[in-house]
Amino acid sequence: MADDVTRRPTLRDHSLMTTSEPSNRPTPREAWAALAAGNRRFATDAAEHPSQSRTHRAALDSGQSPSAVVLGCSDSRVPPELVLDQGLGEVFVVRTAGHVTEPTIVGSVEYGALVLGAPVVVVLGHESCGAVAAAAQTLESGDRPGGAVSAVVDAVVPSIAGITAAGAPVRAESGEVDVVALRRAHVRRTVRELAEGSAGIAAAVAAGTCAVVGAEYSLTTGEVTVLDVVGDIGAEPTA
Repeated sequence: MADDVTRRPTLRDHSLMTTSEPSNRPTPREAWAALAAGNRRFATDAAEHPSQSRTHRAALDSGQSPSAVVLGCSDSRVPPELVLDQGLGEVFVVRTAGHVTEPTIVGSVEYGALVLGAPVVVVLGHESCGAVAAAAQTLESGDRPGGAVSAVVDAVVPSIAGITAAGAPVRAESGEVDVVALRRAHVRRTVRELAEGSAGIAAAVAAGTCAVVGAEYSLTTGEVTVLDVVGDIGAEPTA
């Protein structure tokens, strides 16, 4: 057991890391507060991490201890490290189109939260998500994109199908598809998939050592809004 303390964590340490914590590990509240502060800096053009020094890079050679896991969309306009103003080694990022989940994605999130010990998991959606728009189009017309892209759409459809009426997505007063409601429903469903579908993450949330947050990034303002919270981050959903 003494060797486990000094060597880097591996996948074999999954059960060990869910039951023991480094003494300097931040709480979910502290971890979220750091992300929220970073986003405020980014949104006000006061970012502190435009680059990383050679000294800092060298210090990370011995291992990583990220304070957050971010499951985000692959959209080129929403790089989590930038919009949350975090430096090297501070966030463990997993990205897929439409932040969809499947076993390897959940496994990657579990690795960050349970093996590396990150106390907060953030599902980061965003405005103008093409994957959600494509899923809405599929529900309306039955048309699916070709190739493997259809797998992404198929993974999003269950998130928004639950808020449809007569096969058509919920519509705003204008008569247009309410894409805001659809993409937020997708974020919330992804949160539940992680917080309830992963036994390890569910146990960490119950123990108070981890929280799962659903959030949305505004392409216009650069701000991140909390949509859903499972656990205690000291903040409530605001949208």
